[in-house]
Amino acid sequence: MSKTYKKHLENPNFRPLAYICSPYSGDKELNIKKAIRYAELAYKNGAIPVTPHLLFPFMDDRDLEQRKDALFMDIILLGKCQEVWVFGSQITEGMKREIEIAEKRKQVIKYFTSEGLEVKTNAKF
Repeated sequence: MSKTYKKHLENPNFRPLAYICSPYSGDKELNIKKAIRYAELAYKNGAIPVTPHLLFPFMDDRDLEQRKDALFMDIILLGKCQEVWVFGSQITEGMKREIEIAEKRKQVIKYFTSEGLEVKTNAKF
């Protein structure tokens, strides 16, 4: 966690960018609905959600080149966020990659159940 991030936490008006990390592949329609709910939960808890599921609806997850491009763009967005909010007990390959990168970058990672209950965080304040 950066010194700048710690300093911002002292400001009552600070709202971190929170990358919403949850399954996309599989039942995409259901997973998009869940991502909307997770983004709302982040917003209601003082964060500004960055939800990749909702940003690139024109891309075809079955097209390997487009999937590769989408994952690349997701990683760029991840780097702009102060926190990563991981939802659900199912960790897909894409999510695993995002979490590994966030860990290397020492980003705050918060884990939630699919119902939105926080279960753990790696934040060290």
